[in-house]
Amino acid sequence: MKIPPIEQLRGRQIGRVLIKMGLLKRRDVQDALAIQKQRGGPIGAILVEAGHITDDQLNLALAAQVGMESVDLNSMDIAQEIIDRVPAQMAGTYKVVPFEYDPTSNTLSVAMSSPDNFRATDDLKTLMGFEVRAAISDARSLQKALDKYYPEGAMETITGIIDEIESDTGLAAFADRGESIDLEELKEIADANPVKRLLNLVLLQAIKDKASDLHFEPFEDEFKMRYRIDGVLYDMIPPPKYIAMAIASRVKVMANLDIAERRMPQDGRIELVVGGNPIDLRVAVLPTMFGESVVMRVLDRSNVQLDLDKIGLREDDQHVFRQLIEKPNGIIVVTGPTGSGKTTTLYAALNTLNEPTTKILTAEDPVEYDIDGLVQVQVRTELGLTFAKALRSFLRQDPDIILVGEIRDLETAQIAVQAALTGHLVFSTLHTNDAPSSIARLLDLGLESFLVTATIEAIVAQRLVRRICKNCRQPFEPTEELLMELNLTADDIGDRVLYYGKGCDYCNNTGYRGRTALFEIMVMDDAIRDLIMRRASTNVLRAEAMKRGMRALRESGLRAIYDGVTTIEEVVKETITEE
Repeated sequence: MKIPPIEQLRGRQIGRVLIKMGLLKRRDVQDALAIQKQRGGPIGAILVEAGHITDDQLNLALAAQVGMESVDLNSMDIAQEIIDRVPAQMAGTYKVVPFEYDPTSNTLSVAMSSPDNFRATDDLKTLMGFEVRAAISDARSLQKALDKYYPEGAMETITGIIDEIESDTGLAAFADRGESIDLEELKEIADANPVKRLLNLVLLQAIKDKASDLHFEPFEDEFKMRYRIDGVLYDMIPPPKYIAMAIASRVKVMANLDIAERRMPQDGRIELVVGGNPIDLRVAVLPTMFGESVVMRVLDRSNVQLDLDKIGLREDDQHVFRQLIEKPNGIIVVTGPTGSGKTTTLYAALNTLNEPTTKILTAEDPVEYDIDGLVQVQVRTELGLTFAKALRSFLRQDPDIILVGEIRDLETAQIAVQAALTGHLVFSTLHTNDAPSSIARLLDLGLESFLVTATIEAIVAQRLVRRICKNCRQPFEPTEELLMELNLTADDIGDRVLYYGKGCDYCNNTGYRGRTALFEIMVMDDAIRDLIMRRASTNVLRAEAMKRGMRALRESGLRAIYDGVTTIEEVVKETITEE
């Protein structure tokens, strides 16, 4: 097959491109167009189905149509220095092979097998800092080239790159330089190949291990890299302290932040697509005594379960919660500490209610996941766009359902109440230890008790506990001391079997994999409203709510232990004994 010059193919209809490439006759295209007229669908797929062309040939034609050149990787002998510009993990993840590099324009030419893989070029530019020119290759040749240039044993390790950094005299020269580094030198170390490769490898590893946060922290005598999995921080192998500034600068470049500003906190965002999944990285840079601490929150949309069936609600709780969110108006508050899954629960609720007939508005700080069908607003306090201001504007936008990220002050609480009284369903969050104490918090903000009783429909408190790894789950006999942690006796356990995770490769030898939520749902009824009007204490409210069927967090934890989902240690750590 001889491909004509790209100028003759760019922008033409796909049938014409295939004829010009000598792969089809005009009659084949006309037959395919007739079929397309009957049943619809892309003409390329019809031609492949009819056996006129292969998938690879269609990809070559689609690439030529958008102006991508094709390359024959089989006839090339690519220099090792060009191969080294894309680490093995990245080449394998993004299915690309670099074949040419122009140092004057910093342009890297890469081959890929699908013209739709345009996100790979964007991510390579973000992660590696190159201008990227994409060319097309057939899938078989590409896989052969990946096997040839990136054999299985060639996968880089974090230890290997750290060894390379330690022996790099150019980077070692920045040791003990402190603040005396000018902008040009900062750019130079941020663009150093070992620094880029280390950061990318740590990032890909964190995403693969389903980490929620990545921490790069400079201390007086060391530079720590840690990541958080299932709520627990783990140390990674620490690199030399002198690359702290290089890592911080590299992250800033990727997040489009000011690398010259090292005295003020900065926030940014990096968007990637890894293994076909969209990943958002929220970046927060904080100046400390010993340099800049960088934390990246990993928001993997494929990893989050925005479904009420998947967030850990027991069947009876789920029935209650579904009834609550179907109410026409009122306020539903989700409470718990930072990182307890409140946002996920609220998103799952909104996802359930998200229909073309319903207008949903959200004010968030920050917007964690964008969901089709929701009108989402990012709160910008520094510009004067507070929760209260956004909420006031929402009422003029004809909404049915409103989510206000957090009730932080009296003004926000009052407008949320006003919205509920005028026929809207309002979701929000608070930071309290359990459901009953949220009432005291709202009254402390200055809300009148009659407004609380008139608008609040329910308060949902939640905690996240780690799940026992299914791969290495084993039954065990708890000791008396362990049972005492939950005020239990052997008689309370009876013939129930308790489990723990022994630790295996699947769970990184932790015994846990993934998390589930524990819930405490306090539904408002006349008796509880009467107690609120009489300003009853939190303990009295809790006792009444439990008498009326509320399952406390500790009780939810016990049920999760009996179901073999989590361990006594996790429940003790995340819940408190009810008085």
